[in-house]
Amino acid sequence: MSDELTATCPITNQPDFYSATIVYEPDALCLESKSLKLYLARFRDRGAFCEALAVQIRDDVAAAVELDTARVHVSLRQKARGGITITASV
Repeated sequence: MSDELTATCPITNQPDFYSATIVYEPDALCLESKSLKLYLARFRDRGAFCEALAVQIRDDVAAAVELDTARVHVSLRQKARGGITITASV
């Protein structure tokens, strides 16, 4: 879990802050924590909606650890802005 994921809203260009949870059972490969931190940091200046970002992270993690996407679960909880909190899970 990480609470330091930031992306930019593609409509308003304001930052969106997320708590990210990534769950998978490693097989032959696993993610190294520093690599995951650097990967998540790259979204800081990218425009992305919460739902699309969850799918992209799931797909990227699955590819990196050579698992089917059905074996990787990603949940993003967008921190409240404007009184709305969004959670996207795939």
